[in-house]
Amino acid sequence: MKKNIYLILCAAGALTLTSCNDFLETSSSSVVDADFVFSNMETARAAMDGTYEQWRECGSTQVFGDGLFYGTDITGSDIERHPESFSNQPGRHYPECLYQNGTYAGQYGLLSYMKDDDSGAYAQMYAVIARANAIINALQNEEGFEELIAAGTPTDMTQLYGEAIAVRATAYRELLRSFGDVPYQVQSGVAANGLAPRDSIYDCCIADLIRVEPVMYRLGENTTIQKNFMSRNYVQGLIGRMALEAGGYQTRRMDLGADFYKDGEGNVLTFETMGTPNNNSEYGRRTDWQNLYQIAKTYFKACIDNPGTAVFHTTDPRSESDAGQMFDNPYQYFFQQNNDLEFADESIYEIPLTQGSGNSPRPYSLGRVSSGGSSNDYPCKSYGQGRINPAFYYGMFDPNDKRRDVSCCVTGSAGKGIEKLIPLVPNSKADGGGITVNKWDENRMANPYTAGQRKSGISMPYMRISEIYLGYAEACAALGENGEAETYLKLIRERSFPTGQANTDQFIADCGSLLNAVIQERGFEFAGEGDRRWTLIRTGMLPDAIRNIKEMTRSMIDDLAAKGYHEFENGNVISNYVWTKLVDARSEYGYRLTTECPADKKDDPVLYPGWRGQNDAWENYGLDYGTSTPATNIAIKGLFEYIDPNGAEAKALEAEGYERQDWGAAIVANDNEYYRYLFYDYDYVKAPIYLWPFTPNVITTGGFTNGYGFAQQ
Repeated sequence: MKKNIYLILCAAGALTLTSCNDFLETSSSSVVDADFVFSNMETARAAMDGTYEQWRECGSTQVFGDGLFYGTDITGSDIERHPESFSNQPGRHYPECLYQNGTYAGQYGLLSYMKDDDSGAYAQMYAVIARANAIINALQNEEGFEELIAAGTPTDMTQLYGEAIAVRATAYRELLRSFGDVPYQVQSGVAANGLAPRDSIYDCCIADLIRVEPVMYRLGENTTIQKNFMSRNYVQGLIGRMALEAGGYQTRRMDLGADFYKDGEGNVLTFETMGTPNNNSEYGRRTDWQNLYQIAKTYFKACIDNPGTAVFHTTDPRSESDAGQMFDNPYQYFFQQNNDLEFADESIYEIPLTQGSGNSPRPYSLGRVSSGGSSNDYPCKSYGQGRINPAFYYGMFDPNDKRRDVSCCVTGSAGKGIEKLIPLVPNSKADGGGITVNKWDENRMANPYTAGQRKSGISMPYMRISEIYLGYAEACAALGENGEAETYLKLIRERSFPTGQANTDQFIADCGSLLNAVIQERGFEFAGEGDRRWTLIRTGMLPDAIRNIKEMTRSMIDDLAAKGYHEFENGNVISNYVWTKLVDARSEYGYRLTTECPADKKDDPVLYPGWRGQNDAWENYGLDYGTSTPATNIAIKGLFEYIDPNGAEAKALEAEGYERQDWGAAIVANDNEYYRYLFYDYDYVKAPIYLWPFTPNVITTGGFTNGYGFAQQ
C-alpha cells in the first residue's frame, strides 16, 4: 500500500527533475550510493551524522531557535509577545498578528522577513529532507533490507534507517506548520515541485514512523542512542505530535479545487469548519479526526509505558546548596540541567549545540535578557525576542505555581554582573520590552561563555516527557476517556504546586471542560517556549484565547490609567510604579543567584519572585567589580501590591534608599503596543491567516502559487 501512497502524492505534486544548481534541488551527492552507506556501520553513521548536522543548522537558525520560530512562534500568542514597537519590525509583527485579520496579507512583501536563497527556511528544510531521502533510498534498495524491517527487532542498521525517517518527518512537520500545503518528495535527486495536500503528507509521514518504530532502540537500550539522537521514544512522541496536528484545526486554501485535499490513500476529505472564510481559505479539521487522535493516544501511551532513560520527576532530586539556596522545584531542575549543558533527565530529544561555536538561540533569542556587549561581558548581550504578556504573568499564572518564576522574570542583566529591572517600554535587551522568558540564562550556567553572544552551547529541548503526558491527556479528553486524561493532567499540575494547592478539580471547572484544562495546563508548562501559538491554532481555541487576553489587557490598562493599579481575579495586583534598590546579596544571603523562594520568605524583596539574581562568581571569569561587596541584586517592592506613590509607605521606602520606577504606567503610555497590536484587528470569526507566504523563487521554481491572499511576486 505504501508504494500506492507515494504514487498518489507524486501525481498530486507533479514532480519533475531540475538542474542541480537550483537551490531547491533535492539531491545530495554525499550519500546517494548504497554501497557507500552499507560498506560498514561507521560510514553509515557518518552519513546520518551529516544529516543531523543539516537538521541542527536548520533547527537553530530557522525552526526552533531563530528564523520563522523567532518571527511568530515565540511572540504570537496570548502568552508571549514581542519586545519592540510594532512599527520597528513589521516583517515579523504582521505575520505574528495574523496579518491584521488577513487584510494586510496582499500588502505583505514576500521578502519582508524570509530570505529567497538557500539560507531561507524553506530551502533549508528541503535540504534536510534531501539528505534524509538519500540515506532512506540507499537502505531501501539494499538486498535483504525489507527482511530486516519485517523481523521487527532493532538492529544498528534499522535504527539508523528509523532515524532518517524521523528526520524527514520532522522537517515535513515544520514545513506544514509554517507553509500549509507544500511539495512532497521521497526520492533522492528529484526536485520538490508542485503542491501536495498537507493531509496526505501527514498520513504518509505517520505511516512511515509507525513502520520503523518497532525496529528502533529506546533511550538507553543502545550506548550510541542518547538524547541527541532520534530514538524509538522520540518516534513515538512524533507520531503522537503529528497525529494531533493532522487531526486538528488548520486554515486551508479554497482555490485549489474541491477534491485537492486527500488523505494518504487518495480519498477526498471532508472537514468540520469553524468561523467564516478569509482570503479564499477556511478554518477546519478533518471529519475523521478521531482516528488520528486514537493513533496519538496509542503512541503517547507506548512512550509513557517505557520511556527509556527519560524520567519525569515529581520531586526535586536536589535539596539545598552549600550556600543555602533552596530548591524543591522539579520543574526548575529540568532547566537547570539544560543551562548546565547536560542532557536533561526529562528530555526525549534535544537538538545539540556546542559552546563557543555556531548559533545558540537560547538564551539570546529566547531567554533572560542582558544589556551586555556582544563580547566579553557578564553576561553578553541577550536580545530577548520572546517576552511574556503582562496580563498572562499577573492574571493567568497562579501565584502558587512553581513554574511562574522559572518561566517569567521582571529583571534581566545590565551586563556587568548586576541585575536590572526591565522597563515595560518597547525596546530590546534589558533596556525594555518587558517581562522576559527566564528558562535560559547564562548567569545560571555552571560554565558560562563570556567571549561572545549567541555561543552559550545550551541545547534546544525539542521534545520532553511532560509533552508526552499532556499530549496523551489531550487525546484521551478529546475521545471522552476522562479518567485517563485527568490522571495525567494531575501528574503535571500537582508537581508544580505546594502540597494540596494545585486545586485540579476547581481548575477543570474554571476552564469549562477537561479538554480546555489540559490545553491551559500546557500553556503553563511550556510558557515562553513558542508552543502556545500552534497549540491554540490546531485545537481551535485561538479565537477564544485572543478574546480573553484582549479583554484582560483592556481592563488592566483602563484601571491603571484610572486608579493607578489593577487587581486580577487571582489576587495579583499590577501598579503604575514599583520601588527598587540594589543590594549586596552575597554578603546578606551567601549567594547572588536565587533559586526557589522559600514559602516563608515571600515578603523578602530580593528572594521573591524567585529564580533570578546574578552569577555567584563572575569574578572567576574576569569581572572586576572594584569592590568586595558589590551591590548586584535588585530588591523590589510593590510588584504584586499597590503602594500609594504619595503615601507613607512610599516615603519610607525612599528613605531606605529605594527609588520609584515606572511599571504599569509604561503600559498605559504604550496602549497601542499592548492592546491594539495584540492580534491587530482580529475579529474572532474569520479563518486565521497564520501561515507564511512562499517567496518569489520558490513560486517560480516550484510551479505553484501563493494562497491566503498573499501576493505572487
